[in-house]
Amino acid sequence: MVTSSSEADRGVVADYVVVGAGAMGMAFVDEILSHSDAMVALVERRNRPGGHWNDAYAHVRLHQPSFFYGLNSAQLGSDHIDEVGPNQGLSELASGAEVLAYYDHAMQRRFLPSGRVQFFANTEYRDGMAIVGPSGETFELTARVAVVDASYMKVTVPSTTPPRYEVGDGATVIAPNALASCVNPDGYVIVGAGKTAFDAIMWLLDQQVAPDSIRWVVPRDSWLINRAVTQPDAGFKIGDQLQIIAEADSVESMWLDLESAGQMLRINPDRMPDMYRCATVTEIELEQLRRVTNVIRMGRVRRITQSSIDLDDGSVETTPGTLHVDCTADGLERRPVVPVFDGRRITLQTVRACQQVFSAALIGYIASRTDLNEAAKNELAGVIPHPDTPMDFVSSSMAHIHNVGRWSRDAGVTRWMAEARLNPMGGGGGPDLGLAIAAVAKLEAFLAE
Repeated sequence: MVTSSSEADRGVVADYVVVGAGAMGMAFVDEILSHSDAMVALVERRNRPGGHWNDAYAHVRLHQPSFFYGLNSAQLGSDHIDEVGPNQGLSELASGAEVLAYYDHAMQRRFLPSGRVQFFANTEYRDGMAIVGPSGETFELTARVAVVDASYMKVTVPSTTPPRYEVGDGATVIAPNALASCVNPDGYVIVGAGKTAFDAIMWLLDQQVAPDSIRWVVPRDSWLINRAVTQPDAGFKIGDQLQIIAEADSVESMWLDLESAGQMLRINPDRMPDMYRCATVTEIELEQLRRVTNVIRMGRVRRITQSSIDLDDGSVETTPGTLHVDCTADGLERRPVVPVFDGRRITLQTVRACQQVFSAALIGYIASRTDLNEAAKNELAGVIPHPDTPMDFVSSSMAHIHNVGRWSRDAGVTRWMAEARLNPMGGGGGPDLGLAIAAVAKLEAFLAE
């Protein structure tokens, strides 16, 4: 933190100015500390590290094993296998409180004691200037090497994002954060079909709310990753998808084969999903979600009033006493692809589909490499945009295979991958070359169609 006006007057100079102390910014800085002697100024508009986890609802948990989340330098969790609940039998999922404590611990026990990180909380960064929120004080913040945009992916949560539709006077629309404070409504309407909506429904069912008291607005049905195939070590079976892809006759048959193999799941087996956004569920969670049978499939909500929910394809009735839970904030917004390394600017993006913290850590390692020029760094940091549709799974899978090929040809990255805690593949090698080539050929054919 800035501790005096004299410090602000003379400004701050660091090798890297990292804007955003969320999961990606923290993972990047962790690698800079591990692989260089660079100085870092870390700027965060919130009061503490952890990014959007500071704004999430109380019942939030990771949707991926804690084993793969956080920083390479410190384990999150204790390799515990959950014995009860919807994640039973699988690697633990940290709660939001645990994630925040983990990042605070990293800041207090690793980052600041290193003497190479200055943390500026409650501070905005704009064009070389830092603005301290509580005081309005400004000072120059200069990067010798690069400004690192760790907020480009724009993770948003309902509590800080207004609904994407009009809310009329007298209608009750809340973020999931307020669920616990609402008592005995006429009923519940969950608006949205992503992970936040899953969490809201699971929480309500856990509170003994009757399934027929819940209506669920589902604009699009989604393919979901079976969390059982994303477990640590031998339990990480995503690589098995290559064989399925290579043998598929069409995009539709590929998805059905992935489903038959237990790789992918869908809530309604009678509907072919038109969305894929990397959401993970267990089969226990799937059965719970299927208990909600009053599903409204009439497109996106346009307006909620005291008496009606107006959607793209019609309207349904509601009441002033009905609790509408907005779960439409875009946690994985599909952002325009820009070069990761661009002169004196580094923009953190995903280089392995849907794995933000791994991606930020790898970019941090690549940034520390003095033997690589900018073109070589960007070659190793091929951006894979967040997917939105089933066809995006095709393009992102192909891009991922190409990235793995590039990483395997670089001795430094190969060594880093073998040692990286955040690498779900562990120290194992890449996929079989012949199988990868066959899968890429099939993916290219699907895209050409």
